[in-house]
Amino acid sequence: MKASILIANYNNENFIEDCINSLLHQTYKNIEIIFFDDQSSDNSIKKVKKFEKVNLIINSKEKKKFGCFNQINSYREAFNKSSGDLIFFLDSDDYFKEKKIEEIIKIFQQNPNFKVIFDLPTYKYKKKETVKKNNFYFYKNYWPYIPPQSCIAISRKYLNDVFDLIDFDSFPQIWMDFRIGIISKYILNEFNILNKSYTFYRQSDKNISSNYKFLSKNWWNRRMEAHEYIIHFFKKNNIKHKKNADYYITYLINKFL
Repeated sequence: MKASILIANYNNENFIEDCINSLLHQTYKNIEIIFFDDQSSDNSIKKVKKFEKVNLIINSKEKKKFGCFNQINSYREAFNKSSGDLIFFLDSDDYFKEKKIEEIIKIFQQNPNFKVIFDLPTYKYKKKETVKKNNFYFYKNYWPYIPPQSCIAISRKYLNDVFDLIDFDSFPQIWMDFRIGIISKYILNEFNILNKSYTFYRQSDKNISSNYKFLSKNWWNRRMEAHEYIIHFFKKNNIKHKKNADYYITYLINKFL
């Protein structure tokens, strides 16, 4: 089984070497690395070119306004250039533990009906490392709390279906992991989260996620858009649902912020 690791990058020159080296030192060797750079203005491209085993793609299209749109489209473009049976996502400021691909492939081989697997993130902030407990769940029956996209591995044949459903040009603040979580639960009908961490998820004061600090205005705006995305998704796919108390609380808070 061949694994394709898709890396999305924009101006992460300080972390690229850790990211790529974590793949080159994997215990599982039948891999390909597709690195998509979204018109970085730093030394990202120069650093990637040092790695002969990395397939570099540089975005030549006009960029969209929002970071998550650019990131989602980066992964789609990288996927179009890949050939693996199993697809791993990896943000360029994150990195894998050395046995991740080997262990994930074993699980897929032992469970041939599996379509998608999430492992747990080890949050890395400066010198501190914290493993996220496996308490991800669907709040009020439909709200997904799922690991970040660097923790996602998905069968190639199902990723085509996911990309068809992902709504690339709507809901600009909704990240790909959230969308894949919804699709996995309600369309693929499975939500497999391992009780182990194989992924270092880097948190810094400069990455995109830092714009959405807990209970900030941006955080509440993003939460409202997540509710709107869920309503849109359920309606589009003929899934019944009712707005819950969290929706109305989020709506009112956004109205007065």
